[in-house]
Amino acid sequence: MDDLTPKQIAQRLEQLTELSVALGDGHDIDLLLERILLVAKRMTHADGGTLYRPTADGSGLRFYLTLNDSLHIRRGGNGAAASDIAPVPLFDAAGEKNLASVAAYAANLGCSVNIEDVYRATEFNFSGMRQFDQQFGYHSQSFLTVPMRDHQGELLGVLQLVNATDPDSGKIVAFNQTDQRFIEALAAQAGVALTNQQLIAQLEQLLEALVNLINIGLDEKSPYTGRHCQLVPKLTMMLADAAHAAEQGPLAQFRMSEAQRHELWLAGLLHDCGKITTPVHVVDKATKLQTLYDRIGLLDTRYEVLLRDAELRALRGQLAGGDAAQLQAALQAECAQLRAERDFLRKANIGGEGMSPGDQERVRSIAQRRWVGPDGSEQPFLSEEEVENLTIRFGTLTEGERKVINNHIVMTVKMLESLPWPKHLQNVPEYAGGHHERMDGKGYPRGLTGEQMSVPARVMAIADIFEALTARDRPYKKGKMLSEALDILGKFSLNGHIDPALFDIFIRQKVYLAFAAEHMDPRQIDAIDESRIPGYTP
Repeated sequence: MDDLTPKQIAQRLEQLTELSVALGDGHDIDLLLERILLVAKRMTHADGGTLYRPTADGSGLRFYLTLNDSLHIRRGGNGAAASDIAPVPLFDAAGEKNLASVAAYAANLGCSVNIEDVYRATEFNFSGMRQFDQQFGYHSQSFLTVPMRDHQGELLGVLQLVNATDPDSGKIVAFNQTDQRFIEALAAQAGVALTNQQLIAQLEQLLEALVNLINIGLDEKSPYTGRHCQLVPKLTMMLADAAHAAEQGPLAQFRMSEAQRHELWLAGLLHDCGKITTPVHVVDKATKLQTLYDRIGLLDTRYEVLLRDAELRALRGQLAGGDAAQLQAALQAECAQLRAERDFLRKANIGGEGMSPGDQERVRSIAQRRWVGPDGSEQPFLSEEEVENLTIRFGTLTEGERKVINNHIVMTVKMLESLPWPKHLQNVPEYAGGHHERMDGKGYPRGLTGEQMSVPARVMAIADIFEALTARDRPYKKGKMLSEALDILGKFSLNGHIDPALFDIFIRQKVYLAFAAEHMDPRQIDAIDESRIPGYTP
C-alpha cells in the first residue's frame, strides 16, 4: 500500500478523534473493546482482527474478540472470551518468555510487529494460523500486532490485524508504516481508556466491599440487624421496580435508570449503618430487664429469699407454741401470692403490644414490698430502674433506650454525609437517611413531609417497616402474620405515616407476596383478602 494521501490521513485523524471521544464517554468496557477493534479494522482496511486480553493469572493471552469480514466470523465479545480457542501462553515450560508466538512476542517485549507475508516469515510459529487457513479455506498474509499497555507499563491486551486491503483494487497488501503509527496511537488511547475504566470499576468494587464490611460488622454485632440490612435493600428494589413500571396513578412518571437503581441499592445496604454505634444490649434487648443479661433471675432470687423467710417465720411460730395448722395455712397462702407475683413479673418482663394500666400499677405495688438484701439491709423489692423497665407499655425499650435506638438514623446521616460521594451517588445519604421520616412530617430525624422526601426514600420507608414487622428472627418479638403486617401497613397509609400511592403499588403489584414467598416463614403466610386491607381499593 502506498503512502496515504492527505485526505486519507485526515480521515484517520478524524476516526482517531471520534474514538478518543467515545472512549472518554463510554462506561461499558466490553463495548469499548469492541469499538477499538472495529475502528482499527476500518482505519487500516483490515479484513480481520483479534483482540487479546491477559488471562486472570497473567500467564497467557485469551482470545477476547475475533472478527473476519470475508469469513463472516465473530467469536467472543460481550465480556466472554472465545472459550473454544486455547489461550496463547506468555511463558514456556521453563518459565522463559514465549517469543515464538507473534502476539506473545509483542506482549512480552512491548513492541509492535508488522509482517508483510506470514508464509514467508521465519521468526515466528504460525502453525495455528496455517491450520485456520486450511480449515476455512482462507489465506492469511499481512499481520500487524500492537500491544496495549497502561501508564505503568502493565499489559492490557494485544491488538492484531490481518490482511490489509487496498480500498481501490481490493488486493491484500502490507500494513504500511503510517498504518502502524496510527494503530499504535489508537492502542495508546485505548490503554488510557481501559485503565480509567478499570480504576472506576475497582473503586466501585472497593466501595461495595466497604459497604459489605460495615454490614459484616453489624452482623457480627447483631445477626438480626445484619439480616435486616440485607433484606431491606432487596424489598426496596422490588418496590422501586414496581413503581418504575407503573403506567397509571401518581407515580406514572417515576422512572429510574440503572445508575439510579445502583444508587438506591447502595443506600438500602447502608440505611442502618449508624447502628454500628448503638450498644448491642439495646439493639437486641429481648426482655424488659435485659442489659448484658436478663435480670429477671435477680427477681427470682429475691422471691426465693421471701419464700425462705416466710417458711422460717412459720417454723419459728410453731416453735413458739403457735397453732401449726393456722401457721401452715398462712404460709401456703403467702407462698402462693409470692409465686403468683413472680409469675406475673416474668410475664411482664417479656414485653408485648401494650401493657394495661392495671398491670403497670401492679408492678408498682409489688415494688413496695421489702426484702433483706445480701448486705443485711432492708430495701424496696424493685428499684426505680427496674420499675421503669417492667412498666414499659410497648415492647422492651425504655424511653431513654428508644432515644438511643432512634439516634442510629442520626448517626447514619452523619456518617454518610461525611463521605465525598461522587455525582452519581450523591443521593445515597438522603435515601438512606429518610427511611424513618413520615408523610405527615412527624418522623425523624428531620421531620420531613412527603413533599420534601424523594420517591426512593419513601420506597425505603415502606420496605423498612414491612421487613421489621414480618422478621421472624428478632429476640424481642415474633414475626407477624402476613395479613397482620399488611393491616398495620394499610393503617399507616391512612394516618400519614407512609406514601399511600406506593402502598397501593405494593399491594396491587403483589410485591408483598413475592417478598413473602422468598423471605418469610411459610407459617406466617396466611390467606390475604386484599379488599379488607385498610387504605387499599382493589
